[in-house]
Amino acid sequence: MTNKACLPLFDTFEMMKLVCKNCKFDFSKRAYVMGILNITPDSFSDGGLFFNKNAAVAHALRMQDEGADIIDIGGESTRPGAGKIMAREEIRRVVPVIEAIAHRIKIPVSVDTYKSEVANAALSAGASIVNDISGLRFDKKMAETAARHKAPVIIMHIKGTPENMQKAPVYGALIPEIADYLRGGIEIARDAGIDDDMIIIDPGIGFGKTVEHNLEIIRRLNEFTGLEKPILLGPSRKAFIGKISGGLPATERLEGTAAAVAVGIFNGANIVRVHDVKEMVRVVKVADSIRRGIGI
Repeated sequence: MTNKACLPLFDTFEMMKLVCKNCKFDFSKRAYVMGILNITPDSFSDGGLFFNKNAAVAHALRMQDEGADIIDIGGESTRPGAGKIMAREEIRRVVPVIEAIAHRIKIPVSVDTYKSEVANAALSAGASIVNDISGLRFDKKMAETAARHKAPVIIMHIKGTPENMQKAPVYGALIPEIADYLRGGIEIARDAGIDDDMIIIDPGIGFGKTVEHNLEIIRRLNEFTGLEKPILLGPSRKAFIGKISGGLPATERLEGTAAAVAVGIFNGANIVRVHDVKEMVRVVKVADSIRRGIGI
């Protein structure tokens, strides 16, 4: 990577809309909330809670009722140190839930996976968006798969892999390096035939970052607007909040998450990915109103 500086700041209010199967977002109007649905036994804050299909479906419907704009479904934990599972097991976890909710909810479903085989199965089952923690790097077929389904992609930055990403990550220039990685993902998407207006970027809070790195990303988030793409931010219940708050467990990081979400929205986030939808919808409405200077 070249470590070149980010592009000049860009007015995200004026530029971006995203339209796809079962989804329409106008980022000039407001910020959006993505609700997390982990169908895993081992996710860091809610592992096992929604591993049962009926529990997962009920939670998806509840998050829609609480104001979520997207439901993000994942079948493999990507917490620090997490091991990989086979694609067939990931499909076995997520596809039945996607099939069960696809015609029962009015909001789009995204699939949180870095495997093209899983993405293909999920998109065929009714998902609309691919959320790839590797920024289209781990599976070379991912971009083509999303393009074939005409699905938007969320390109996230990660340093390393979930197994090793938190083993003393070091950067020469944090924001420029992340921006370069995201630029590379954007080029991969374009080369595969994914339209520019179907690409979202995510700087990857907690994915190969120290506490200080995460704080700097949120503080300088508006610098990523130079990439001229909607920005997703995912600070929900992350370890850096627990450390700042004196060692609080994941289940007690609601207020810290709210603070990170509010600052993130004020600094340019267009979508926030959260566990506690009802509370964060309220936070986003207030923070977004302050940012834009208008009531919602």
